[in-house]
Amino acid sequence: MRRLLVAAGAVAAITVAGCGTTATPSLENVTLSASEVLQQSAQKADDVNTYAADLVVNVTDAKGAQAGLVQGTMLYQKSPQVATDINLSQVSFNGQNLPGGVRVIVDGEVAYVKVDMLKNLLGATKPYIRLDLKQLGSQAGVDVDQYLAQARQFDLKTSTALLTASKDVKSVGSEQVGGVDTTHYAGTFPVDEAVKQLSDDQRSQLRGELAGAKDVKFDAWIDAQGLPRKVELNGGKPDAGAFKATAMFKSFNEPVSIKVPAADQVGELPQRATADLPS
Repeated sequence: MRRLLVAAGAVAAITVAGCGTTATPSLENVTLSASEVLQQSAQKADDVNTYAADLVVNVTDAKGAQAGLVQGTMLYQKSPQVATDINLSQVSFNGQNLPGGVRVIVDGEVAYVKVDMLKNLLGATKPYIRLDLKQLGSQAGVDVDQYLAQARQFDLKTSTALLTASKDVKSVGSEQVGGVDTTHYAGTFPVDEAVKQLSDDQRSQLRGELAGAKDVKFDAWIDAQGLPRKVELNGGKPDAGAFKATAMFKSFNEPVSIKVPAADQVGELPQRATADLPS
């Protein structure tokens, strides 16, 4: 069970890195360098309270063959409390599909996880399993911080902070994305330097998710309001495969509906699963 949750979290961490490649526009009548755009984006992003995104993550092996595919959608809300709804309709690795995909709804410090195969593996009787993250950690010795950190990483300000470590970002042209005029920025950021922009409790988590990618290449298409319309991240090592994460953003600061499942759809983590979790 813990491996399944960590795997879902890893997917979320990759997608949030994609979400984080937001950039801010030039101030009116003021021309900013590409580097200054990224610096300002960390402040601009803090004004975004809600957004939606379409997500695709492709993983290739050392020979360039597809080794994994994750595709889905995400809703995010920063206040009145952090909430996310990640619905991964397609999840496949090494040619094997995960039936029913993965859905994770995080509401504050409670997560609702829906993975159909859990019914067979753990004897779950309800579609969703409720995880009180703090309680689970105290009972089973699970590193709860990893789940809370992943939820916090959906904050655009936190994510854009990674890009401020880039020393080579530049504007490479103007393009339309989804019918919206944008400026295309491209560059790289070193993982070790980028994670220094984060809080202490987030550094080790993200460093682990991006392990092996010394420098991450990014492309970000930014609209006139300084918000991302499309973001791509590329990373990996020649002898160990690579990943490409693409996010299409929309519905900034528009109402989103993130609802926890109905009570009759939610069960607790089966006791035998809790007992099997490593301390």
